[in-house]
Amino acid sequence: MYPALQKPPSELNFEDQLGFRPFGSTAAVIAIMHMYIRTTLSTNQYVRVLSFDFTKAFNTVRHVTLMRKLATLRIPDNIYNWINDFFGEHYHCTGFDGQCSSVAEVKVSVIQGSPLGPASYVVTAADLHPVTSANRIFKYSDDTYLVVPAANTRSCLAEIAHIDEWEATNNLKLNYAKSKEIIITARGKRGKSVQPPPCPNIERVSSLRVLGVILNDKLTATGHVDKLFYSMLCSLFSL
Repeated sequence: MYPALQKPPSELNFEDQLGFRPFGSTAAVIAIMHMYIRTTLSTNQYVRVLSFDFTKAFNTVRHVTLMRKLATLRIPDNIYNWINDFFGEHYHCTGFDGQCSSVAEVKVSVIQGSPLGPASYVVTAADLHPVTSANRIFKYSDDTYLVVPAANTRSCLAEIAHIDEWEATNNLKLNYAKSKEIIITARGKRGKSVQPPPCPNIERVSSLRVLGVILNDKLTATGHVDKLFYSMLCSLFSL
């Protein structure tokens, strides 16, 4: 499947996905997103970064939807049929106190932990893109970040509505409790720009963990370095 991800068909696009792809990594996501934010701040007072969390994303991918997207990839028919067989004919029942429930067919889940699972989710999320020009989405598997320049700040609600519509189509569920927003202000404009109202149901924070790295509203690594020093001091104290 990985070679097929390098030859995007007309319906799917993997350019914003750096998870489980050749040459993709968490470091690549952080570097590219950091560069885009820096460039955008040169012409905008601030940039809004929204981090989205999907509840049990790997466990809720609908097989029918996944296979429909896989059919558009340039993969051999025998590989497509093998994947279809791999996800098909899974059943579940519950036994308790000598009794057994009726058997139900499992029609969702790409089996997180299997070699096929991550690539399958990458294909599922390949048609999730911003609806507004100049807004960018950065992905690492199911970790999804939306970057919105100040000039497009009014498009945030439309972007979230688009994600809600997409997740409903793909049987996913956005976890608003774990989704966060941070506003990064350009140097020299801090304290002068008026921040927009927060998005409904999404908490606004002053620091955000992006794939293991703590990012603050000044786009510096101060919080991340402090955390590393604290962890080091705890280890030294234990020794």
